[in-house]
Amino acid sequence: MKDEYEHEDDAQLEAMGHRPELKRNFSTWSMLGLAFAVLNSWTALSASLSVSLTSGGSTSIIWGLVTAGICNLCIAASLAEFLSAYPTAGGQYHWVAVSWPRWVPILSWITGWINVAGWIALVATNALLSSQLIVGIISALHPAYDAQRWHQFLIYIGLTLLSFVINASMNSLLPLIYHGAFVWSIGGFVIMSVTVLACASPDFNSAYFVFCDFINQTGWPDGVAWLLGLLQGGLGVTAFDAVAHMIEEIPHAASEGPKIMVVCVGIGTLTGAIFLIVLLFVSGNIDDVISSSAGPLLQILIHATKSNAGAICLLMLPLVCLIFATLSVMTTSSRMIFAFSRFNEVHNFAIISASVVALDLSYAMPIAVNFLQGRNALPDRKWKLPRWLGWLADCISLSYISLTTVLFLFPPGLPVTGSNMNYCIVAFAIIITISVFQWIIDGRKNFTGPRVNLIAESAERPPSRP
Repeated sequence: MKDEYEHEDDAQLEAMGHRPELKRNFSTWSMLGLAFAVLNSWTALSASLSVSLTSGGSTSIIWGLVTAGICNLCIAASLAEFLSAYPTAGGQYHWVAVSWPRWVPILSWITGWINVAGWIALVATNALLSSQLIVGIISALHPAYDAQRWHQFLIYIGLTLLSFVINASMNSLLPLIYHGAFVWSIGGFVIMSVTVLACASPDFNSAYFVFCDFINQTGWPDGVAWLLGLLQGGLGVTAFDAVAHMIEEIPHAASEGPKIMVVCVGIGTLTGAIFLIVLLFVSGNIDDVISSSAGPLLQILIHATKSNAGAICLLMLPLVCLIFATLSVMTTSSRMIFAFSRFNEVHNFAIISASVVALDLSYAMPIAVNFLQGRNALPDRKWKLPRWLGWLADCISLSYISLTTVLFLFPPGLPVTGSNMNYCIVAFAIIITISVFQWIIDGRKNFTGPRVNLIAESAERPPSRP
């Protein structure tokens, strides 16, 4: 049975012009564990509360996640069709090429650069959030502690190096690690939710505060402030293309991969929404949470448990999840860079913005290509949306990405200063400059993109009889 599915998966990969070079070590559950560890929704959302607390308050935290979750489910469903048709680690940059061969290789080049940049920024985002939680613990234990940026930077570097060492030297153990990450994340979600509710009872905030309270301390008009708060929800449910970049390492790739991609977004949105609602019910005075040097999440836990030690023990659960996320994101980044290299290439708000915007743009490229061709760019496949649903999903996806790509380049507050400027736009300018320069001196001569002709030939070739 194993030989049968491996032969089928490898044959499909070879039809796309690639030799099977990665072992299919991941089961469906371990891949779902990796995908959920990458999204890490409840942890990422709670660790990034500072993004939305002053930019919409509770309404942005809860309803912003619901909005981002629905839109990202549409994006995942649209991309799942591509994954089913072309299950390759190249993901978006490969799908663009085979869907619109006329514009290969330039579309592949642009999409690949944007996707790689998004994943690299996501590694930085997870290490950043982890280091913030650690600095918050020190601040809670030592009120006189004066946190310096270089303190957090050293922690950030240490976490990144740890992830690199594990990825470089323990590759065979990664499926087991990610299976454990999935269990730890789900278990941590349940334990934290039950514990803070039990400890805080009956001192809960009102339902009106949790679902309707609006705060705007950004200087932007209320509508813009709420939309900027979508960044927190967007971060919590993005990066589901991890499944695509690891697809060459699971069996039954064309059928299982799309399911995992969509399911992990649904699980992330549901668990994230529940956990955020729980945190808001037990948060106490929201002004204390916003101003706390320990950070919003730890301050909420301290208020709920009425104990620094208890709060810090609970904080270990999301902190370990974030470390797992840094590890898994680095794994996925390495596979994305590996896939791109087959063809011879290789401020907090700003870092979070860069990861979300870059990944969303890479999602938009194949969806837009298919959309512009009347949703007729893909061959027959195992995962296929009904025609009306496919059009609806594409329209919602492209509208959401178009809006947030512009909004997430805005500075988080007014007036704009050197310290609160959103340097995401600068990072993008650098990426585009480097990619254009590299294209001019090398890419246009040597980069051909995925070998589309082999895919076409395979599709046209009649099946051989046994």
